[in-house]
Amino acid sequence: MKIEFVELQNFRRLKSCRIDFSQTTTLFVGANNSGKTSATDALVLFLYDKSKLSIRDFTLSNRIEINKIGASLREQTELNIEEWRKYLPSIDIWLQVEQNEIHHVSHLIPTLDWEGGLLGIRLIIEPKNLEDLHRDFCEFYEAAEKTRQRVEKSTKSKDDMPSIWPTCMWDFIDRALHNQFQINSYLLDYAKLKNPEDGIAIPQTLGEQNYPLEEPPFNGLVKIDIINAQRGFTDVNTNTNDINSSRKMIGNLSSQLREYYRKHLDPDNQPEDADIDVLAAINGAQTIFDGKLKERFSKSLKELEELNYPGFGNPSITLSSKINPIDGINHESGVLYDISQKDDDSDELPLQLPEKYNGLGYQNLISMVFKLIRFRDEWMQVGKVGKSNKSNKGFEPLHLVIIEEPEAHLHAQVQQVFVRKAYDVLRKHQNLKKNKSFSTQLVISTHSNHIAHEVDFKNIRYFKRRPGKTIPISTVVNLSETFGNKNENDTTKFAIRYLKTTHCDLFFADAVILMEGSAERMLVPHFIRNEYFDLVPAYISLLEIGGSHAHRLKPLIEDLGIITLIITDIDSMDPKNNRKSVQPKQKKGYKTSNGTLKEWLPKEDSIDKLLNLVEDGKISKNKQVRVTYQTTIKNGEKSINPYTFEDALVLSNRSIFKNIKGTGLIGQIQTLLIETDDQDDISEQLYEIIKNTKEKGKFALDLLFIENSEQLKAPDYIKEGLQWLQKKLENQRTN
Repeated sequence: MKIEFVELQNFRRLKSCRIDFSQTTTLFVGANNSGKTSATDALVLFLYDKSKLSIRDFTLSNRIEINKIGASLREQTELNIEEWRKYLPSIDIWLQVEQNEIHHVSHLIPTLDWEGGLLGIRLIIEPKNLEDLHRDFCEFYEAAEKTRQRVEKSTKSKDDMPSIWPTCMWDFIDRALHNQFQINSYLLDYAKLKNPEDGIAIPQTLGEQNYPLEEPPFNGLVKIDIINAQRGFTDVNTNTNDINSSRKMIGNLSSQLREYYRKHLDPDNQPEDADIDVLAAINGAQTIFDGKLKERFSKSLKELEELNYPGFGNPSITLSSKINPIDGINHESGVLYDISQKDDDSDELPLQLPEKYNGLGYQNLISMVFKLIRFRDEWMQVGKVGKSNKSNKGFEPLHLVIIEEPEAHLHAQVQQVFVRKAYDVLRKHQNLKKNKSFSTQLVISTHSNHIAHEVDFKNIRYFKRRPGKTIPISTVVNLSETFGNKNENDTTKFAIRYLKTTHCDLFFADAVILMEGSAERMLVPHFIRNEYFDLVPAYISLLEIGGSHAHRLKPLIEDLGIITLIITDIDSMDPKNNRKSVQPKQKKGYKTSNGTLKEWLPKEDSIDKLLNLVEDGKISKNKQVRVTYQTTIKNGEKSINPYTFEDALVLSNRSIFKNIKGTGLIGQIQTLLIETDDQDDISEQLYEIIKNTKEKGKFALDLLFIENSEQLKAPDYIKEGLQWLQKKLENQRTN
């Protein structure tokens, strides 16, 4: 049994989206505020902790419609439950159930002829009783309105007018949610299941024939465990006066070990044969200790007995100890890290430090892995848990584990270790290794490109921000459709290999800049810092990929829908002269050899057309991608067409290059600019110098260290691209 996918409606910014689940590990990625946390919270709140649902979990854009419902009620309009359900948070869980697993879902079989396959259950928060909700709202609102009218007469200005609850239906629900609403569950009809359109899910509508299930549908079916993002480790140097802090003296791992011991290993709990030696040792230690207590306290206790306090009849006093094994690790050094480096036959004492003195990253890694072990062993009822199961509860066929941002307090390398091992730890039990009767699905939300790097891209779900009618919404891209084709073409293979050899931060970026070479990679951030201040706080992924390969990322960029600027070279060549590279000139019949310009944007190979192309022709149809390349630079009556970023940069900053002192490529350029003022001569010689150099990287680095580097201006074609990018991100923030 597996969760095939879930469909969320009206939950925060997830207005209507489908999230496909991997068979093993599913990774939620996306830029900040894209809905990753909302998705994990929805799973937790609907399936695990329903009591924490609040009005803040409703999609904000539904506020207007919910208030319209309240206004209709005040006008005595009768409304049915279908009107409410359009705007209430819900989650559809679609399970894939095999024929041999039907006995697990006997209480959920939708029709008599159902023989396995997809099985859908909707959980929705809805009114407990419509009549009560409508009556109570109208009564409270009318009372509040009368109070408001009285207060208005004695209030000098509207600014002094207090807010009197409820002001609207949304305000009423905010306070009355748990009194007036509850989570109900319904069976769904597979025949009515529809695929999403343009990323928007189309969940089926419940009708009058749908009745809520009497019992929670997932009891006995799914075991859910969660590791939240905030794990609350303390630092040994933290100065806190909070006497109620449970971790002030005792570390998180210590508390986990104690809890594991109590549930699974405690020899006092239904002793087994293996516990007899432990109990005998404890009893022996207790007898010896009691004897010592009696001997050492004999004089003091004898004095107490001689007090002859009235009414006690000279009672004798005996001391009896109780040795509890769990007390042995109930202190700050209950867990020690052995950091000694010695041979087995060394006489040196081991060097050990308490848990709190170890680095937070290492503590967090061990703690999270141990939590996974505990989750697994509780599911499989290892040790005393199984014996203490008085209800004879069976094993749930599905174990769902949700981990939120495991990268907190983890170093990059440790993040990768964790994500590689997490699923294996959850399956490391004799009943789980090859047993298909028990399934484990791990869901991880993350902001870490290191974690994304370690996961098969087919298991990544990208949360895509989109503009909404009133507020932004998000949909989810299933990258198994991008990377999961069995007959992967060269483009897909290239994208996978490229991302595996670079950072995967484009999955978390607000925008992406694809650049031609190393010089652009070093100097474009410099231009942004000095000229485009609104881009500085944005999370922009800068990828050096080259014009001959950038178009291979087209399927991925289009699937992600991420704002993308492509900075590339015009790469002119003469098709009549063995495709030889030439300086761009018009009316020569020259073509471009740049694959991005030919196959992605603007899908044109003529140099004449490229040089005369207006801005709209450089932007994709969905307005999310723009290409920019060298354009004509005019100096008086002269026009020059640069071939690369370097000569465009020089021609845009002549006075700077004419006066800076340098060696290598910079020295050659300075000499050229000093010796001649002829524009055509400068253009042609500059083209030859740069074409034959192997120092482009050094050239860019040297420019960053010149005295007036902040005066270095971006070439016009890069200015145009960065201005477009800045405007796009500004529009995204305001929409």
